[in-house]
Amino acid sequence: MIASCLPTSCRRALAALLALLAVGVQAAGRDAGPLEAPEWSDEPPALARLLESGYRAEASRQPGVAAAYYCAAARDGSVEGQYRLGRLYMLGQGVARDGQVGTTLLSIAAQRGHEKAQGLVSPLAGAEKLPDCLITGKAPEVLVADSGEAVPHDVVDRFVRALPVDKRRHAQMVQKLAPRFSVDPRLALAIVRTESNFDASARSPKNALGLMQLIPDTAERFGVRDALDPEQNIRGGLAYLRWLLQHFKGDVALAAAAYNAGEGNVARYKGVPPFAETQEYVRRVLAFYRAPRHPDILRG
Repeated sequence: MIASCLPTSCRRALAALLALLAVGVQAAGRDAGPLEAPEWSDEPPALARLLESGYRAEASRQPGVAAAYYCAAARDGSVEGQYRLGRLYMLGQGVARDGQVGTTLLSIAAQRGHEKAQGLVSPLAGAEKLPDCLITGKAPEVLVADSGEAVPHDVVDRFVRALPVDKRRHAQMVQKLAPRFSVDPRLALAIVRTESNFDASARSPKNALGLMQLIPDTAERFGVRDALDPEQNIRGGLAYLRWLLQHFKGDVALAAAAYNAGEGNVARYKGVPPFAETQEYVRRVLAFYRAPRHPDILRG
């Protein structure tokens, strides 16, 4: 366990340590390159996959998404995840800057023998503050609030053009119908991609059907008679998504979480529920869409 430090006795020392550490992390980023491929060959496969996803997100300049993956790895004991998440907290990239959290994570990694962490902070640094994502499992609050801007339209158009013919047809239908429901087509595509990967015949074990995976109750709620009809399915899903966006005041993460787990669970947990499936779902939607809020500028 990291040695605790009484605020009355070492506040100045801790402040000096955090200042030096911040400089050290920034220097390390300049010298080694913030996106230097990490070494995780000795990590279990499941953790290695999380680290690789985080690394790809960081390389794509989505540090908020990277933080979520690194935290998931760190929570399951990955020393590399602890080190990389600590860096992000020290630099305020993808998460709110918090030197005390960063120091704690780097100190833990240093204690466990991580050489780069040992070069930045003493294994016995007197700071002990873990991020909520390690304690409760809740994703970092600023998951993808990296730039506040959604993925550019031209990037999405290239993505759609590259799809197989049948999936491209469905994606284009989503793009056409979304504005009629005052939904950003880019967010609608993110939802459909995550739900069914544009497969109109998709059926889940819970009997969710079609492109937007409507369960019978949701289909009935929004007037969908044939959930396997692509246009009916898209219209029903868009109506539900618009309702969720209004209900959660444009918060994309909460709307996406509710689309996956139900608005009741979001209300119950006062945020993204701590379900692995839902947290992964939200990560995938936001990794595609990028913006944390829906721009309420489309008028159907």
